[in-house]
Amino acid sequence: MRRVNSLLAAGAASLLSTAAFAADYPLPPPIAPPPPQPYYAPPPPQEFGGWYLRGDIGMTNQKVKSLQNVLYNDPGVSVQPVHYEFDSGVTFGIGIGYQYNSWLRFDVTGEYRGKTSFNGLEIVRLTNGTTFPNGNSAATDEYRGNKSEWLGLVNAYADLGTFWCITPFVGAGIGYSRNEIRGFTDINTPNGSVAFGQKATRTNVAYALHAGLAYKVNNNFTIELAYRYLNLGDGITGDLQTFDGTNLRFNPTTFKEITSNDLRLGLRWNLEPTLVVPPPAPLLPLIRRG
Repeated sequence: MRRVNSLLAAGAASLLSTAAFAADYPLPPPIAPPPPQPYYAPPPPQEFGGWYLRGDIGMTNQKVKSLQNVLYNDPGVSVQPVHYEFDSGVTFGIGIGYQYNSWLRFDVTGEYRGKTSFNGLEIVRLTNGTTFPNGNSAATDEYRGNKSEWLGLVNAYADLGTFWCITPFVGAGIGYSRNEIRGFTDINTPNGSVAFGQKATRTNVAYALHAGLAYKVNNNFTIELAYRYLNLGDGITGDLQTFDGTNLRFNPTTFKEITSNDLRLGLRWNLEPTLVVPPPAPLLPLIRRG
């Protein structure tokens, strides 16, 4: 009996000592649950648009379809054009526009097209059996003059997507052109005659077609390189007079359908800087008691 009691006492003492030894070490921390996935508010819709200013400079390559004069209406006169040529000129323009969305924009522009020299040559033949004072039935008319314009257009453009900061675009415009012809002379060398016309202007409906590339330097500054086809309508001279001042009746010379192929460099400045919106703060999941 004593032996059994001794074994029980020894076992109890051993269990108590083991418990006391284990109490000297802290328990391992509990395993934390995985962090909750953050919930983000949907990003605000991307906004396009805003007003911008623009400035342009360019070079012109101009043509005229024909020259017309009331004297050419005589059925006994035949006129054969040889050439009509304008020198290249410089254009300067400014404007204000609005970017409507990511691909559509509009602007209103005003432009001065600098003075360019004109020269032309025609062969005139008398087909009614008569001759010129020198006895010939044919003669030449040599033309000289200068031309300039003031041009105003309302334009619309379609941006065709941006690739490596470069945006191709196309567009069209319509407006008015005030064409001025000055210093016009008509020299008929074979007959030794000279006529000239006083300065005159004509205002016409004008239209333009645009195509080009825009390079976005930063959010508020863009450079354009563009081609433009431009129809300026007609120009007109004053009544032709001989060198002694004799008026040759109402016979101004009309420049029919003046057109131009322009190469232009443009700059655009946004008036409303683009704001950089930081990403929204995460919204933590709602914890409920349950």
